[in-house]
Amino acid sequence: MKAFPMRDMLTRPKVLWLLFGATLAMTVAFGLVMKIWQFELIDEMYLPDQIKAHLASLTPNQKYVHAWVTATLDVAYPLAYGGFFIGMALRFFGRYGAWLALPGVLVIPVDLAEGVVQILLLNGVESVLGYKQILTPLKLGLFFPGLAIAALGGLMAARRKWRK
Repeated sequence: MKAFPMRDMLTRPKVLWLLFGATLAMTVAFGLVMKIWQFELIDEMYLPDQIKAHLASLTPNQKYVHAWVTATLDVAYPLAYGGFFIGMALRFFGRYGAWLALPGVLVIPVDLAEGVVQILLLNGVESVLGYKQILTPLKLGLFFPGLAIAALGGLMAARRKWRK
């Protein structure tokens, strides 16, 4: 059995561009939601006091919108950026690609689990706050290496193209 059964699909240039474009579009969408409804997402917050204070500052409508965005857009988002990170690592790093794809592989379920915790928090279930303290730093600790690997793969691709 292959380590990455979707390897052939995820490493196709058209798929990589689609995942990249979807990631960018969703990033912009998050920004628009925050601007329109005038609140900050709790996606990068992990300190209990900061989260509690932020949640207390949100109106019921802002909490509703935040939960809705987390249940929709923030489900698709890790699939897009995670798939992009995986595909870039597998495409551009040869025999090390499978190892370098691991941050992209692992960040997807961590980000999805964090989303479940966030929806619970936004609905007043404070007993899950401890999970947020673990999941958010873990997500960020996987996201940034995955991003760096994908960026390096992109630079390698650009270099190859310029040398032709």
